[in-house]
Amino acid sequence: VYSLCELRGRVVAGVNNRIEVYVWEDGSASAVGGLAGQLHLERGHHGHILALFVEARGDFILVGDLMKSVSLHRYSADEGTIVDLARDYNSNWVQAIAMLDDDTFLGAESDSNLFVVRKNGGATTDEERQRLEVVAEFHLGELVNRFQHGSLTMQLMDGDAAPLPTLLYGTVNGVIGVIATIPEELFALLSELQSCMAKLVPGIGGLQHSVWRSFHNDRKTADATNFIDGDLVESFLELKRPLQDEICARVQMKHEDLCKRIDELTRLH
Repeated sequence: VYSLCELRGRVVAGVNNRIEVYVWEDGSASAVGGLAGQLHLERGHHGHILALFVEARGDFILVGDLMKSVSLHRYSADEGTIVDLARDYNSNWVQAIAMLDDDTFLGAESDSNLFVVRKNGGATTDEERQRLEVVAEFHLGELVNRFQHGSLTMQLMDGDAAPLPTLLYGTVNGVIGVIATIPEELFALLSELQSCMAKLVPGIGGLQHSVWRSFHNDRKTADATNFIDGDLVESFLELKRPLQDEICARVQMKHEDLCKRIDELTRLH
């Protein structure tokens, strides 16, 4: 058994190349071993190399495979079946997975990259619906071995703004980090800020930011997409004032307003 999670009062297990769904059956308190019941196998599902990680949300089961990236399945308690819905056809060697919502899923792979896939809700053919669409990629530079929904701090937001959904991650080097899902308006601002800073702030050792954060492994190399480098953005507060003013002019935002938005991000960790 590689992984366990709860699914509507049942247990989902990743067992070698299978995922299995178990239900608890009550029994006699005088049963062998003193147990008042036992786990009964309801349904098994083949088709994996090694089902290393399983996550569940509602009726959906997300599986992280050793070599076959991630796949999405639906469990029907009434019919007792596990149905294949979609999968990522990239050959990512998965190290950790998380369900961001019902349609969007996060994965970490063995070359220290992060990727996000999404159900293709607008698909018009069965073939397209069965493919998880890659919507974000990023080189983290750390080998993640665990995602966990939650936060290390209490978020204090202005007005009626809702707290940002956050996800913690841990790495084999002992690093603890946070990934936040941000509104589209804030993403557009930070994306422009990130681009400006990558051009104006020299990288360590002359390494370009875009090169360092590009998704790369033995099979492909691609520019980072739909991720904001929080370390880079927050370093704005440490720059000298003339450079800060130049960046503010480029993103067309007042200095105090931009500093306030970035300071809010620092409170996420």
